[in-house]
Amino acid sequence: MSYYDFPAIRAEVRAYLRLAWPIVIAQLSFVSMGTVDTILAGRLGAPQLAAIAVGANVFFLLFVFFSGLFMAVSPLVAQALGAQRGPDEISRLLRGALVLAVCCGLLWSAVILLVRVPVLDILGVGAETRAYASGYLIAIALAPVPICINFVQRYAADAHGMTRLSLVSALVGFVVNGVAGYALMYGRLGMPALGPQGAGYALALADTTMVFVYAAQYRRAPALRALQVLRAGPWPWREPARQVLRLGLPIAAIVSAEASLFQIGALFVAHFGADTMAAHQIAINWASIMFMIPLSIGMAATVRIGHAAGAGDAAAVALRGRVGILIAVGFALCSAGAMLLMPRTIVALYTNVDAVAHIAVGFLSYAALFQIIDCIQATSNGALRGLKDTRVPMIITVTAYWIVGLPLAAWLTFRTSLGPAGVWCGFIGGLAVAAIGLGARFLRQTARTTVALEAR
Repeated sequence: MSYYDFPAIRAEVRAYLRLAWPIVIAQLSFVSMGTVDTILAGRLGAPQLAAIAVGANVFFLLFVFFSGLFMAVSPLVAQALGAQRGPDEISRLLRGALVLAVCCGLLWSAVILLVRVPVLDILGVGAETRAYASGYLIAIALAPVPICINFVQRYAADAHGMTRLSLVSALVGFVVNGVAGYALMYGRLGMPALGPQGAGYALALADTTMVFVYAAQYRRAPALRALQVLRAGPWPWREPARQVLRLGLPIAAIVSAEASLFQIGALFVAHFGADTMAAHQIAINWASIMFMIPLSIGMAATVRIGHAAGAGDAAAVALRGRVGILIAVGFALCSAGAMLLMPRTIVALYTNVDAVAHIAVGFLSYAALFQIIDCIQATSNGALRGLKDTRVPMIITVTAYWIVGLPLAAWLTFRTSLGPAGVWCGFIGGLAVAAIGLGARFLRQTARTTVALEAR
C-alpha cells in the first residue's frame, strides 16, 4: 500500500470520520455536564457558584488521571481484535479491567473524602462557600466507581468501532445530569433543595445511569454480547490489571501533565486582575471546545492503528497514522482561521463587556497558533497509543510541559513585557516541543514497526 494511494486515503478518511464524529459529540456532552452545573449554581448565588468551582477542580485532577489510565483499554482491545484473538481472551481482559476500575473508583472516592477538609483549609474560602463545597465533595464521592466502570465500557466499545454506543450513553448521562441537577439543586419535581450538594448527587446518578445504558448495549450488540463480560465464574484480574496499569499509567501521566499546565497557567493569569482572567477563560474555553475534534480524531487513530498493528499490517499502520494527523491539522487550520478572521464574533458569544472582549480578542490570536500545534501532538499521541507506545511519549510530554512550557510561561509572564500573553506563549512553546517530539517518535516507530512486521 502506497502513502500516495489516493483511493486508500479517501477510504481511510471516511473510516476516521465515521469513528470520530460520535466521539466528538460524546466528548462535548461530558464537557457540557460541568457547564450545566455551573449555570444552575450561578443562579443560586456567588457562594454556591464558588463552591462548585472549588469542588470541581478537586474532582477534575483525579478525573483526568483515571481517564488517562483506562485509555489503555482501547489499544489493548484494538490490537487483540486486529490479531483476531477470540472473544474469551478479550473478555478476560475486560473483566480484569472492570475489577481494576472498581478498585480505582474506591481509591478515588477515598482520596476526595480524605483531602476535602485539608484542601478547603489551604484555599481559605469563606465559611458559607466552604460548607457548600464540602457538601458537594461528599456527594460527588459517589461518582468515581461508576465513572471508572464507564471508562472501561466506553474504550472497549470504541475499540470495536462502536463509537455510537458512547454517544448514546453520553447523551443519556447529559440529560439525567441536567434534570437531576435542576431537581436536586432547586428542590423541584418533589426533590429536596440541596444546592451544590445536589449537583454532586446528580453527577453520580448520571454516571450510574450510564453504567446501565452501556450494560444494556453490551447485551444487544452481537460483537459485545459474545464477550459475555458479566458471565458467572472466576474473575482472573491480576494479569489484565497489570496490562492496563503498564500501558495506562504513562498515559495518565501525559494527560495529567497537560491538564496541570493549563491550570497553573490560569493561576499566573489571575495575577493580572478579573478582566484579564475572564478574557483568558473565554479564549481557553473556546480553544478547549475546538480541541474536542482533534482529540476525538486521536482516539479514532488509536483504534485504527491498533487494528492494523494487531493484524501485522505495517503499511496500514503508517497510512492510518499520517491520515489521522493530516485530518486533525486540516481541521486546526480551519479553526485557527476562524479565530484570526472573526475573533470579535467568537468573543461576543461570551461577553459584551468591552474591556474583557478587547483582551480576549488578543488571546485568540495566540490560541490560533496554539490550536494547530495542539492538534498535532494530540493526534500523534493517539497514534502512538495504537502501537502501545506510551512510556517514551510520557517522557516527551512531561518534559515539554513541565521542563519547557511551564518555566517558559512563568518567565515570559513575570519577567518580560508580555504579561499575561506570556502564559499563551509558554503554552505554545511547550506544545511545540511535544508536537515535534511525538511526531518524530511516531515516524520512528512506524519505521521500526515496518521492519519488525516484515521480518515475521
